[in-house]
Amino acid sequence: MNKKTSLDYFSQGWSLIQLPNIRHYVIMPMLANILIMSLLFYWFFSMITSAVDFGLGYMPAWLQWLSYLATLIIVITFSIFFCYFFSTITNVIAAPFNGLLAEQVEAYLTDSPAPDTTMWSLVKDIPRIMNRELKKLVYYILWSIPLLLSYFIPVFGQFVTPILWFLFTAWMINIQYADYAFDNHKVSFYQMRQLLQQDKMDNTLFGILVSLCTMIPILNLIIMPVAVCGATAMWVDRYRNQVYTRTTRESTDLFVKKP
Repeated sequence: MNKKTSLDYFSQGWSLIQLPNIRHYVIMPMLANILIMSLLFYWFFSMITSAVDFGLGYMPAWLQWLSYLATLIIVITFSIFFCYFFSTITNVIAAPFNGLLAEQVEAYLTDSPAPDTTMWSLVKDIPRIMNRELKKLVYYILWSIPLLLSYFIPVFGQFVTPILWFLFTAWMINIQYADYAFDNHKVSFYQMRQLLQQDKMDNTLFGILVSLCTMIPILNLIIMPVAVCGATAMWVDRYRNQVYTRTTRESTDLFVKKP
């Protein structure tokens, strides 16, 4: 049997959100996404002119003849940056509902009873969920700072940095959506990153697919639950058994003493 790719999981996400027993868990994340993304994109398009002028101001005079191409590159760069920025804000607000959606999808895929999550237990879990979102944000900022600084390097910043931004954003988006299933099982943020790096290229491709949909009108309003479902399916197939096998081995080692 061939190993499933990120394209398979992305397609599976679209199928999963249509299932009757999953569909009503999709509503809250989707409504949050529609409301917040609509407001943020309105603000973004009102700011894009200033962003282009700012970027062109750092272009060397001898490259002014490339202003049209540079304008396109700057727009794409800022679109990629704001794509992740908007997704982060939306995901922070919708994180409890995305975690609940991931629980239900995993229960369906593993043919096991879904956790009996009440609204009160969801509220009590919000501080832990927000702490997890903060860890992701810190990780993003630490890596984004050198990338931002590289933008001011002549030529390299205008032509290479946008590509690096796109790949980095795709990797972060994959982390963002994969994290809901991992966090439901209390897998540490560090351990999750280690596991995802085993298939880094394919996981980055999953992030690329989600990123592209985030930049397409209409699709960007419904992509969040699709990505959660696809990433949860990936967790079930690729990482769930690894986590439980490792946990069982570590628990056994605690009770096995050397003579």
